[in-house]
Amino acid sequence: MQLIWLRSDLRLNDNTALSAAAARGPCVAVFLLSPQQWQEHDDAPCKVDFWLRNLAELSPMLGELNIPLLIRQAPRWEQAPAVLLELCQQLKIEAVHVNEEYGINESRRDAAVAEALNAGDVQFFSYLDQLLFKPGSVLTKTGTYFQVFSQFRKVCYERLHRSLPYLVAAPDTQAPLNIRSDEVPARIEGFDTPSDHLQALWPAGESEARRRLDTFTDAQIDYYKNERDFPAKPGTSQLSAYLAAGVVSPRQCLHAALQSNQGEFESGKVGAVTWINELLWREFYKHILVGYPRVSRHRAFRPETEALTWRDAPDDLLAWQEARTGLPIIDAAMRQLLDTGWMHNRLRMVVAMFLTKNLLIDWREGERFFMRHLIDGDLAANNGGWQWSSSTGTDSSPYFRIFNPLSQSEKFDSEGVFIKQWLPELAALNKKDVHNPGNLGGLFGVADYPSPIVNLSTSRARALAAFRDLPSRQPAGGERD
Repeated sequence: MQLIWLRSDLRLNDNTALSAAAARGPCVAVFLLSPQQWQEHDDAPCKVDFWLRNLAELSPMLGELNIPLLIRQAPRWEQAPAVLLELCQQLKIEAVHVNEEYGINESRRDAAVAEALNAGDVQFFSYLDQLLFKPGSVLTKTGTYFQVFSQFRKVCYERLHRSLPYLVAAPDTQAPLNIRSDEVPARIEGFDTPSDHLQALWPAGESEARRRLDTFTDAQIDYYKNERDFPAKPGTSQLSAYLAAGVVSPRQCLHAALQSNQGEFESGKVGAVTWINELLWREFYKHILVGYPRVSRHRAFRPETEALTWRDAPDDLLAWQEARTGLPIIDAAMRQLLDTGWMHNRLRMVVAMFLTKNLLIDWREGERFFMRHLIDGDLAANNGGWQWSSSTGTDSSPYFRIFNPLSQSEKFDSEGVFIKQWLPELAALNKKDVHNPGNLGGLFGVADYPSPIVNLSTSRARALAAFRDLPSRQPAGGERD
């Protein structure tokens, strides 16, 4: 008997470990509930709820193949080896199959599980699944991990031209086993159930993920390059939560994008090429996680930036967190995050740069807050994005490049549609004043909206001075927009 240990791969189709396990013989699936570990990792309640809802969708699909889904408790990952070994002994399991996960804690967990199982005469197999390329296989000519995205992307393109990752077939129906599936819990203690509104925005299940992917690549992908930066437009795929939970695979996304673009990576529809680049950014940050483990330890990728003198400004941090900075594009973005568990990517960069540059507050505060609220929270992507914005990371924005929230707002939400959606108290303002109501003073119509908590010009100068004072400044990095 084979055991598939499900983690961030909650799907039936194109699931490497599941298909490999089923190919070797009758198999059983297990999912470990690890609430203490999830809390230590700042996993958002809406993300944990999304896992549970996807498991509840997956269980009957596995059931149709006669693959039981078992639920076991391992509050912390240190308990995973003993829990899995006990299960293997109970069911006379020959081998455990997993899809690789990345990050220091994940790697240590899997190594400990493999050691315990091997000592108990149970084999342990892990597979490349949530990435297109295995970390360590895309390297510079000197054998190191890439630090610049454009160079990484070039090698990825060369590899894709030579060999396209193939999709894995779903398992066949197996003979029934005398094992009953466990009920998937509706909630986990310590994690609040999100609102009906938020759950409705993110329906669970592979069929929903596939519907979103097909809808996007059938039509919207053509406009992706031109519309993805405008938060009031439906310009993005809305697939990030499904990718993070493994309800859809990057291979499925890549194949769908290529199908919409006659098989082209670097030519053809510019929207498809741009979206494939975003899949590769996701890939890049996971490779960074493996190649430079310090970013898993809350350390800056650029060691010299650890010397930055960040401000201890709890009131400013709270105003940012509670969407009352007095800068409408910042507050609208933060309300979107708090209400939906998601934030538009352009705005993630704008609010991150505002926190780390204009408020000069440590990027780790923002990284943690995002993880605690994002339904698509992913260590590699979230850390990579925050370090990019704060100029502490790989291929990051040069320290002197600081987004001005007002010009970003005027450029990407020129009519104020997004702002007024999330800040209805500003609905009466015209499209010029809505970006900066602080200029109006306390006039009627904005009395309930706060004044800006910071002067953009002087705070920019403060940030530049802080970075200039570092022992050795980083070179200018790549562009992310």
